[in-house]
Amino acid sequence: MSAIETEEVRKFLIDLQSRICSNLESLDPAADFQTDRWDREKGGFGISRVISDGAVFEKGGVNFSHVFGDAMPASATATRPDLAGRAWQAMGVSLVIHPLNPFVPTSHANFRLFVAEKDGEEPAWWFGGGYDLTPYYGIEEDCVHWHQQAKQACIEFGADYYPLFKKQCDDYFQIKHRNEPRGIGGLFFDDFDELGFERSFEFVRSMANSYLDAYLPIVAKRKGIAYTDRNKQFQEYRRGRYAEFNLVYDRGTIFGLQSGVGRIESILMSLPPVVRWIYDWKPEKDSEEEKLYTEFLKPREWV
Repeated sequence: MSAIETEEVRKFLIDLQSRICSNLESLDPAADFQTDRWDREKGGFGISRVISDGAVFEKGGVNFSHVFGDAMPASATATRPDLAGRAWQAMGVSLVIHPLNPFVPTSHANFRLFVAEKDGEEPAWWFGGGYDLTPYYGIEEDCVHWHQQAKQACIEFGADYYPLFKKQCDDYFQIKHRNEPRGIGGLFFDDFDELGFERSFEFVRSMANSYLDAYLPIVAKRKGIAYTDRNKQFQEYRRGRYAEFNLVYDRGTIFGLQSGVGRIESILMSLPPVVRWIYDWKPEKDSEEEKLYTEFLKPREWV
């Protein structure tokens, strides 16, 4: 992998961050993203952009980082033990958006490039990332739309990729100690280099660019729905599941903590602003809250 190719990816990711923030701001004119550029002593930098206390978005973060290290941490070599100890660089955009309205789902996306280097050998590189949706109240057409956009982003590159990446997403975003999914899934891929650099990067661009097409129409449709205190409390309860997953299982969070890349605020920006845990809570029978569990929080063929 050449320095020119690495720079192409970096330029795309910085532009992706800017476009996502601009589009989210257009849906919440009362709120602005706070921008925080930071430098890392051991090499690299990041741009953290955070929105909070808006009329539409209660909290959101869209982060870019490009960081370097002398030896890859365990979380990055779990499936590639042959790369342990190599010098590395990683760049990516990672975002989580927590809306105010319980009828607007939380969304997450990240797209990243890893390069592992060793003197005398060709660098190993791979892409990873994807996106997933976490509704608090299940709305069928929103889930179908989300997966339609995900499928459309993949189709040009092969008919097998959407079902493969969808399954990987369903498997990955599983809260194992609860035996339940975090949401309704989407796309998830890792260690991806099989199409060669140019075509693999094309595929990553297609998936990344489709995130806004998948998420913005849902936000626009649902942000004005009236909601009650009960709806808000249920959203906060379900946010607890989100926090549990991100702190216990999320590879990006674990990598950030293990690698010492710093900027703990940026690493943990995915956590919701207000969360509640209720001991041994169960939804009322035939309620909309129960419907989330029985009809939506399970792997399904949406499209």
